[in-house]
Amino acid sequence: MLEVSNEPEAAFVMAPPDKPESSGATATSTGSGARPDALAGQVADVVLIVDDVPDNLSVLHDALDEAGYTVLVATNGESALQRAAHAQPDIVLLDAMMPGMDGFEVARRLKAQPETAHIPIVFMTGLTETEHVVAAFAAGGIDYVTKPIRPKEVLARITAHMHSARQAAQARQARNALDAFGHATMAIRAADLRLVWQTPLARKLLQVYFEAPAGQVPPALLAWLRVQAEAEGQAPIQGQSPREPRPLTVALGAKQLMLSLQERTADDDWLIVMREVSDAAVVEALTQAFKLTMREAEVLYWVVKGKTNRDIGDILGSSPATVKKHLERVYVKLGVETRTAAASIAMTRLRQANQG
Repeated sequence: MLEVSNEPEAAFVMAPPDKPESSGATATSTGSGARPDALAGQVADVVLIVDDVPDNLSVLHDALDEAGYTVLVATNGESALQRAAHAQPDIVLLDAMMPGMDGFEVARRLKAQPETAHIPIVFMTGLTETEHVVAAFAAGGIDYVTKPIRPKEVLARITAHMHSARQAAQARQARNALDAFGHATMAIRAADLRLVWQTPLARKLLQVYFEAPAGQVPPALLAWLRVQAEAEGQAPIQGQSPREPRPLTVALGAKQLMLSLQERTADDDWLIVMREVSDAAVVEALTQAFKLTMREAEVLYWVVKGKTNRDIGDILGSSPATVKKHLERVYVKLGVETRTAAASIAMTRLRQANQG
């Protein structure tokens, strides 16, 4: 016999047949079936069943209990919302049609709350019309099973969805850790090169260096990824190791943004790590060593990097003619006549400064 309560404040668990129920308001019941994690003393997965007719759930409860799950029950919408928020179940089996707050509204409210939005919801319904199925998915459901319930089918679906949910949770934890430590990281789906997620710092850097609207992948970054994808698809030359992905470097004044490609995620997404490098100290050293203006030092810095006047103009936001004038004044101050000589003197002075 299943003893449940319709009071929203009550918290209860379905007790397995022929086993005494705990008198505690938040007692749990786990089966002694085949789940190895339960047998090993680990915390069992929790399933919240929401149905206004508990007698319909006996067979499903027995199957879940036998499989080692902890089973919670709610018989109305308000009670379901409270149970989910308090117990944080691993999955919710939700009856679509209930008096008062129906299952669709329960699902919408669960998905609207940050603390329960991640919980996968499987609808249980006798309604199979297209509009009802669409409504279930629109409300936040990831799957549905039809009544009368077939326990083996439900168990198989629960196992698959909880595995996916667990992987998603691990990905969320990794992203949260990246956010917390201020890492600039983003994931792009390899299949269609769409942005999957990005940390706040990555979003900021994309806007600064690429002037990219929020949520969009810059064209230059897409072009780089396509080149990497083509290189990845090519078979390595016999006797040679596969080529490492080449980083993408974007310059902005004396700063550079370096983007490197990491291994693909379990979801087959490109994982990109960004690192901002500032050469302001080098530019300042050139300014002091040769009594250059800041702009002249920046021009000399990029000459040392092997950039042409046109490249330097693009980086600094100047015309090639303006860059040429700055460079002519640099030649005079350094006592040289060519860019090669200017670069050589600058590199020598920087090495001496570093050694000192």
